[in-house]
Amino acid sequence: MKKLIYIPALLLLAACSHKPKDKAAELADLKKQQADINAKITALQAQITTTDSAKTTEVGVVTVKAGTFTNYVDLQGKIDAEENVTAYPQAQGIITAINVNVGQHVSKGQTLAQLDNSVLKQNILQIETQGWFGPHFISAPKNLWDQKIGTEVQYLQAQANLQSAEKQLAAVRQQADMYRIKSPINGTVDQMDLKLGQAAMPGATGIRIVNADLLKIKADVPESYAGKVNTGNTVKVMIPDANDSLVTKITFAAKVIDPVSRSFPIEVKLPSRKTLRPNMTAVLKIADYLNNSVITVPIKAIQTSEAGAYVYVNENGVAKRKTVKQGATSAGQSEILSGLTSGDQVVVEGASDIEEGDKLKVVQSGN
Repeated sequence: MKKLIYIPALLLLAACSHKPKDKAAELADLKKQQADINAKITALQAQITTTDSAKTTEVGVVTVKAGTFTNYVDLQGKIDAEENVTAYPQAQGIITAINVNVGQHVSKGQTLAQLDNSVLKQNILQIETQGWFGPHFISAPKNLWDQKIGTEVQYLQAQANLQSAEKQLAAVRQQADMYRIKSPINGTVDQMDLKLGQAAMPGATGIRIVNADLLKIKADVPESYAGKVNTGNTVKVMIPDANDSLVTKITFAAKVIDPVSRSFPIEVKLPSRKTLRPNMTAVLKIADYLNNSVITVPIKAIQTSEAGAYVYVNENGVAKRKTVKQGATSAGQSEILSGLTSGDQVVVEGASDIEEGDKLKVVQSGN
């Protein structure tokens, strides 16, 4: 009887031992764990900070000094021939002869093609055989007049007839000459649009002549550079397709702004080179500003903040921040008007990875 009462009592005690903890006690336990974790985090952060402060950053620097800075305006132009013309027929007729081929060099005034002028040739022959030009036509009346045999009227009439015939012959010859297509310049036949037996008409088809010895670059300059780009400016010319380059001067800069494109044209004459051809693309770098004594630094060395532009310099292995005043920028270099002195080692490589006071290790140095 006593055993039956004792066993349930043990079960009741066991059940009571698994009763959930009080909520307040559980919260206090969690807070204690949190405090322990925060303490460990703080200790680790302190260790990391101490390690980082002792770390040395590898950088690349340039030692700056005063020198020449030139600012350039970059433009794209096209090569053109100063003499690029098409010789057209001046009269209508059938082409009876073509005297030149494409690629052939021709001279100014040379006959390139002949149109049918047979009718005019007959007229010239008829005038020449009328007797007006015989050796005695004018001399006989003159001799008679000198001997007081003939009359002055006969002599003057003969003289007038001769002059009239000469004028008529000159007019017909000039008209016949219009049936010849002549080259207006010295150059090379670049295009032939005529064929033997073809009916040619003035201004319709012709023969193009190009003088490749007289080339120039034509480009349009934005209105904003009107006060900077002028005749005589130095310009670097690069012809990518010809793998060629040269330095020359602007030979012409227009004074009038185009109202539609808001630009003005310029021209740059080129020397005779076999590698250059009309319609090739040309890249122009026009010098519009020159400072003979100024410090420059690579653009990537300059950083900006709300306070303005700044760079880092290496001072005895420690990064020092210097505020600078920028000027013009060209070809990856920026003009520094103030903030740096000759001999400063400006951090270029790794500049974005450091802060003032960081220890530096120079692994790359340049001028």
